[in-house]
Amino acid sequence: MIRAEVTLESWPLARPFEVAREVQLDVPMIHVRLLDALGHAGQAEAVGIDYDGETPAGMAAQIAALGPEITRAAIDALPAGGARNALDCAWWDLAAKREGRAVCAGLPPVETCYTVGLGTRAEMQEGAALSRPHALVKIKVDATRHVAAVRWVREVRGDARIVIDANEGWDLALLRQVLPELAELGVEMVEQPLPRGADAALAGFASPIPLCADESCTTRSSLPALLGRYQAVNIKLDKTGGLTEALALAEAARAAGLDLMVGNMCGTSLGMAPAFVVAQQARWADLDGPLLLSRDRTSAMRFEGGCALPPPQELWG
Repeated sequence: MIRAEVTLESWPLARPFEVAREVQLDVPMIHVRLLDALGHAGQAEAVGIDYDGETPAGMAAQIAALGPEITRAAIDALPAGGARNALDCAWWDLAAKREGRAVCAGLPPVETCYTVGLGTRAEMQEGAALSRPHALVKIKVDATRHVAAVRWVREVRGDARIVIDANEGWDLALLRQVLPELAELGVEMVEQPLPRGADAALAGFASPIPLCADESCTTRSSLPALLGRYQAVNIKLDKTGGLTEALALAEAARAAGLDLMVGNMCGTSLGMAPAFVVAQQARWADLDGPLLLSRDRTSAMRFEGGCALPPPQELWG
């Protein structure tokens, strides 16, 4: 028999983190432990998809509704989202602990971006200064701070590779307007420029910079609507409902000719650890969640030279 222990947590950010739709001060989440009758335990966390209305309390209620025994079939029957992500990744960890193996054994470090949140010129340049160990910088932009935001960061990080994330904050007219300047500034990818559901406007659109679907890409079922509109997809375990579907989505996306980004919902090292497995296949990795927090878990992942190192087995896997 396998049972679940669920704890609601909140992890403070080191500094306010602004994106096109909100300003975050902390990261609420659930922590899940799966325990078997022999004393083995696997753990994971999930932030959930807040823009879809997921909350830690709601995810905990989903897990509680499964009853006292957790089965693989019950996990797979849950809808994609934070609750299934936490259970799926904890199941992976439990299986590794039972079998005495390490999921990430032999995997190389992954270059990860450092994310600069929206703000004033001074605030964004302060964030850019913190990104210096990282060759790749991700910049949050919105409908009014876009080209200027990239210029502000460029003044501090003229050497950086840059990707930007509009978090659904643009329309097609604005995208057309800013793409030439962004290309001149060396931006190598634009993430989710249009609102989810408006993707059809990109059909046949020839962008000089690859466009990456984030909010519009959830599981394998979302892929057909993205083909011919995006050149890449951002895989996040909270969206896929865990590592199992994330790996399947990565395989399907690559087979369809799409580049991969692996992202995060700003969690701790425990959230990045299973994403590290998928990031082995990615052109861009965004595993910097712990770097944006004021503290991290014990046995945390290490970051060196702009890279995420494999998670310690004590943490996950």
